[in-house]
Amino acid sequence: MVFSSNVFLFLFLPVFLGLYYLSGQRYRNLLLLIASYVFYAWWRVDFLALFAGVTLWNYWIGLRVGAAGVKTKPAQRWLLLGVAVDLCILGYFKYANFGVDSINAIMTSFGLEPFILTHVLLPIGISFYIFESISYIIDVYRGDTPATRNLIDFAAFVAIFPHLIAGPVLRFRDLVDQFNNRTHTLDKFSEGVTRFMQGFIKKVFIADTLAVVVDHCFALQHPTTGDAWLGALAYTAQLYFDFSGYSDMAIGLGLMMGFRFMENFKQPYISQSITEFWRRWHISLSTWLRDYLYITLGGNRGGKVATYRNLFLTMLLGGLWHGANITYIVWGAWHGVWLAIEKALGLNTTPRTFNVLRWAFTFLLVVMGWVIFRAENLHVAARMYGAMFSFSEWELSDLNRASLTGLQVATLIVAYITLAFFGLRDFYKNRAPAKPTSDTRAAGTPVPADGPAAAVPGTIKAVPGDNPGSIHQPGYIVGTEAQVQPAYWTADWSRYVMRALILLMFVASILKLSAASFSPFLYFQF
Repeated sequence: MVFSSNVFLFLFLPVFLGLYYLSGQRYRNLLLLIASYVFYAWWRVDFLALFAGVTLWNYWIGLRVGAAGVKTKPAQRWLLLGVAVDLCILGYFKYANFGVDSINAIMTSFGLEPFILTHVLLPIGISFYIFESISYIIDVYRGDTPATRNLIDFAAFVAIFPHLIAGPVLRFRDLVDQFNNRTHTLDKFSEGVTRFMQGFIKKVFIADTLAVVVDHCFALQHPTTGDAWLGALAYTAQLYFDFSGYSDMAIGLGLMMGFRFMENFKQPYISQSITEFWRRWHISLSTWLRDYLYITLGGNRGGKVATYRNLFLTMLLGGLWHGANITYIVWGAWHGVWLAIEKALGLNTTPRTFNVLRWAFTFLLVVMGWVIFRAENLHVAARMYGAMFSFSEWELSDLNRASLTGLQVATLIVAYITLAFFGLRDFYKNRAPAKPTSDTRAAGTPVPADGPAAAVPGTIKAVPGDNPGSIHQPGYIVGTEAQVQPAYWTADWSRYVMRALILLMFVASILKLSAASFSPFLYFQF
């Protein structure tokens, strides 16, 4: 089951929300757990057993680590056992086919008989719930959160359906207070509905329309320069609107249930460096890689060479996390190399002015990375790169012109106008503060952490009814500095107009979804 489907919109969601708000506070987490398991089992009932098994395993490991003591040798042994089993499960289901195919390619080249292995089906969302489970037992070992004895709350955290399939990658320590004490207000619910509709529009109106263009361009056997650049730029927009749209819907659904998840995107295509890009793109994953992989590898504690190595390895493994294909590994290496280069050059990655040349170069690097990320194999990527930089024929091929529609062209133009407008607005509204002095740092101003996704200090917004002190989001100032939005019934007329437009576009998106063929979320494959 997916969010952008009629069965979810008109059956699962209204039934769940009705039961949720009719239930007493003490039963809501249990209802959430049951609903999340139904949501997951809608795809494959048999993989629900694996999902529940991983949950029980990490719950038990967390108790063993907690009982052994923070950062003790026995706790470390329990932690290593838990992480090893989690990674073995992930490795088998996600990389067994890739590993056997790679070995068979080598064996057949020497004239040997290949291995025969039944194709292993990849469970949806396994990368996300394995990472979230690993972060929990590591946090217990580090003392960042106590081991929970409430199995229902822990299982609901791992399974909560808004983020189950494609993130954001959540952490138990950031949500434990909300499981125990979260607020339910009309304002929060209204914000959640609006956020869900925004994400739905992104996915159905923009991403799904561009998907047809992307598929056609990457399938061309002899693309022109125009074909290749059209495919690359269309995919750059499609991936953002698809994935950020899913994140918007997940965050919106969380708000409807009283949860506040961390933001996952912050206008990434306005970035002026690859380092800044990873502060803005898939923030929940990039901060996870920083906190649980980059720092574990040593971070910047071993000198410059070790820092560059750790940056590269973090992104290399981050690429491998996305899928069992050499293309993802190359994509991760591409970003790792540029992160290391920017670190070595001492590049200012929190600019206060917008430099068009730096932005253009960064955007070019990102687009080039997305080409190999999208390509089925290295051959397709090489074909696309060859066409992009041959600069021979800027006209579209006859095959492309015959399939390209005016709606698709208009959607691509609207997508980039939207990216430019909201990107520049975000940059000038939230530009990096002046570099703090030693005095201000001593006074308590957070210093950005180093690594591939160093968090820029900022504030988050709460709606009326929120307790700012209970909101935990990595890299953000909370507590007294949390800004509270005005109640929606006191908002100005422009806000009402905007919400009315969103509602109309949401209805149009539902009609489009019902009339068109289904297009799954891109991140389902990860």
